[in-house]
Amino acid sequence: MRRSRFTAYVTSLLLATGVGLTGAATAQAAPAAATGGYVALGDSYSSGVGSGSYLASSGSCDRSTKAYPYLWNAAHAPSSFAFNACSGATTDDVLSGQLGSLSSSTALVSITIGGNDAGFSDVMTTCVLQSDSACLSRIDTAKAYVDSTLPGKLDSVYDAIRAKAPSAHVVVLGYPRFYRLGTTCVGLSDTKRSAINDAADYLDTAVQKRALDHGFTFGDVRTTFSGHEICSGSSWLHSLNLLDIGESYHPTAAGQSGGYLPAFAGAA
Repeated sequence: MRRSRFTAYVTSLLLATGVGLTGAATAQAAPAAATGGYVALGDSYSSGVGSGSYLASSGSCDRSTKAYPYLWNAAHAPSSFAFNACSGATTDDVLSGQLGSLSSSTALVSITIGGNDAGFSDVMTTCVLQSDSACLSRIDTAKAYVDSTLPGKLDSVYDAIRAKAPSAHVVVLGYPRFYRLGTTCVGLSDTKRSAINDAADYLDTAVQKRALDHGFTFGDVRTTFSGHEICSGSSWLHSLNLLDIGESYHPTAAGQSGGYLPAFAGAA
């Protein structure tokens, strides 16, 4: 689901129900020149939604100068850099609009993808605005999609990347757990928080398996985000933001530099 539709959907639900919700740097490798080109693909977690400082030229894709691909490029100076990640992207969007920069000279590729296919936006909307049982039911539906359909979707993307960039080192990054459990925190119930974290783990497991089966490297951001989830007191993730719905549940600038960048740099 693209960000604009998600924004309109959540806003209309909030107005209709009157619901409001409040929730409460790791060192990187020394800069080094990179050989060959770097292409950054994927969804909003790679484009940098939630971290601000968006490139005007990126339009609704919301590519940020504080996103991990932009930061890695600035530190390592690859021979070329194509920042193609786009807010709201699905696997189909990657296939249809993001692969044009790949070539035999591409040395490094990064990507986050699969969350929008699995219905991340609708899961979070349901869990924020509806009951525990409705949240759990929607998560079960998402998990069923991850089991039945997402692997084939990921295979299509990964096959296309390898075909267009046969020599590239490909790093597939996952998604963080969203909530710190066992703490007092205004907002979602413990049941919902635990289920949302379990769903993130479920998605990461599926993405990791497909990535490894294709010979790609998986960058697990759950480790780098540990201690910085929502309700941690030092969150690197936005909770629900009524002033900017689209950035809700996305990494902050600190989440990009302290969570995603080290995971990518360690895998690259």
